Formats: sequence, C-alpha cells, structure tokens
Amino acid sequence: MHTVKCFECGADVEDEFADACPRCGGILTIEMDLDAASGMRPADLRKKPIGVWRYAPFLPVDERNAISLLEGGTPLYHCKALGKKAGVKSLHVKYEGANPTGSFKDRGMTVGVSRALELGCKTVGCASTGNTSASLAAYAAKGDLKCVVLLPNGKVAAGKLAQAMFYGAKVVMVDGNFDDALNVVKTLSREGELYLLNSINPYRPEGQKTVAFEIVDQLDFDVPDRVILPVGNAANIWAVYKAFKEWKALGWVDKVPKLTGIQAAGSAPIVRAFQAGKRDFVPEEHPETVATAIRIGNPASGKKALQAIYDTNGYAESVTDEEIVAAQKLLGRTEGVGVEPASAASVAGLLKLVDTGVISKDERVVCICTGNVLKDPDTVMRSCEEILKAKPTAEDVKRVIAK
Repeated sequence: MHTVKCFECGADVEDEFADACPRCGGILTIEMDLDAASGMRPADLRKKPIGVWRYAPFLPVDERNAISLLEGGTPLYHCKALGKKAGVKSLHVKYEGANPTGSFKDRGMTVGVSRALELGCKTVGCASTGNTSASLAAYAAKGDLKCVVLLPNGKVAAGKLAQAMFYGAKVVMVDGNFDDALNVVKTLSREGELYLLNSINPYRPEGQKTVAFEIVDQLDFDVPDRVILPVGNAANIWAVYKAFKEWKALGWVDKVPKLTGIQAAGSAPIVRAFQAGKRDFVPEEHPETVATAIRIGNPASGKKALQAIYDTNGYAESVTDEEIVAAQKLLGRTEGVGVEPASAASVAGLLKLVDTGVISKDERVVCICTGNVLKDPDTVMRSCEEILKAKPTAEDVKRVIAK
C-alpha cells in the first residue's frame, strides 16, 4: 500500500494522473506503507535475482504487472587505483550504464510504465535531454504503448536520439530548452493526450531508489559514508535519500550516507542555493554544459534534492566542463569504466571535494555513474587524442606509435 502526497504542503493527492498538488502546485512524492516488509529480513530479498524487482515490497506497483527488461543488478566496482589517486580510504563506482538502455532511467521507467498500464493508459510521453526518452521508448515498446518524446532542438547526444528513434517513439524536436519541452508535455498530459513519465511523476523515483538498495545489498549491508551523484532534474538524489530512510525506519541500516550532489558549473541552481543556505533555488535561465544529461536549469525535484543534502549533512558542488571531461577519461583509463560526461560529474566532484577538504581521506565513498560512454560518442571523440595514420607496414606502424 502507498499514498501519493504533496512534498510541499503534505496533502494527500487522490488524482491518479496529477503531476502536481491540486491544492498548492507542489511536487508529489509517495509514502510507502512499510508494514508489508516489517516481518522480513534483508536476506529474504535474496531469494530473487538482483535487480529492481528484487525490492518489490518497497515499490508502489504490483509486481504481477511489471514491464521489465531485467533492469538493475548493475556492477558496483571497487575502484582501488582511482581511490588511491583521489585520496580516499575506499571508492566504489556504481555503474548504471549497464542497464538495458544504458542509463539509470530504466529503474524508474520499469515502475512508471508498469503504473501506466495499471491505469489503463494507451500513450506515454516525456520531455528529455536524451536518456529519459531512450528509456521510455524502450519500455513503451515492451508494454505495447504509444510513445511521444519531446527533445530540445540540437541539444541531445546522438546515441540517445538514435535509441528513441529506434524503439519507435514519435520524436519531436522543440525549439527551446528542456524546461520548455517539459512545459509542453505537462500541458499535453493535463489535456489527456498522454501519461506523463518525467520524474515529476512520483512513481519514477520509486524505481530509481532501488540503486541505493542495491549498493547496500552489494556491500553486504555495510553502509558507505558518502554517496555522490550527478544532479540534473534532481530526482535521483531524492530517490536515494528516500531509499535509505525507508530501510533505516525498518532497522535494516543504522545510518544514511552523506548525500552529495554535483552539477555542471553552467547549470548549477541547486549548488547556488546550497551555498546560500537556502532550501529553494532560483532557476538557471540558460543552462549550458558539455554534460547534456544534466543541462537542466529548473530541476523539477530541486527542493527535494536540497532536503536530501541538508538532512544527511551532505554537500553540493559544481564542476567545470573541463573537470568533467578529465574525470571521464581518468575513470576510463584507470579503471576501464566508460561513462558519459554527466556521469563523470560525480567523479569530478569527488576529486574536487577531497582536494578542498570537504571529503576526508578516511571516508568510504560510492560514486553513482548514471550512463554509458556510448550515449555521447561525439564528446568522447573530441576529447581524445587524434587517430594515428600509417601505411600498411609494420615499420610504419612502429614509426607512428613511437612518436
């Protein structure tokens, strides 16, 4: 059992299609009834394979209705070499690029699309900087639903655009940024044209919170000191916070890690709010960053993110595009883990915050890396060394590689 509630005023929301509180316009969240899990032990979960639906007792959708592509169960890499370079006691990277469509969005989408089918919807839709559209298109195809995605014109990486097109979505390029596209899709939803599956839909973050469950599960319930996440629309850091709070309420974990959100310097409204000690933020009108997945100026879950950071004694920091690309290459060339630029923001944030003393050297840290390197191949190619050219002889190949 669960209740949809307003994050702002606390009111119960009975409209199953609402994307905001009808009383105050606030963003929505879900309050889970944990009684169903109160008689369980953590080991009971392991009767199922690791993945999102291992944690069905904590999800607001009937597992029998699940539309799944076997999402979740992503690797948690113990990055010893990178941890040594960063200067922390222990570093793990949770690699969400191993999900079916290559990003963490699949966790939320399996729950969101399953909910759409429970409600009898025929068409789903979203605004996206890329990963959401790719994921929704795939899960809509699996669920035999029509799909409409709105993308900011010229601002979506090729790998993500190709996925949305490939899975059969109707792709619409909007002459504006992500926030403009989201406003349009919200209007379409309220007119009954589609079921909105951006993260303002409260069911999406419920699936995304399973990344936190998995981290703890994979660490055999030894909770890390800090979890660092890239922040774009900000639902993921809230989801992780919510997951830890639920398991702490059950007594399954004894603490909640310090949640640390990293934004790109050209798109950092939450960081500015945190630096000013505020629990609300002023949107960035013209967000710009090479990390297209977090190029969002008005994060829908921004207030939730700030609560997650403040309540866990966490932190918010921004990193430059140069720092992001350098961290992306460092992760790949030190640990063999390939992530898209936005994902590397968490690693760039780690390096910066250790250097400034915010993160102490004896901390055990998990960086969540949200998407696969092949999501944005053009940026990767631009940041790497030039391709060498040689004649088809061993002598000439030896000549060029010796330079």
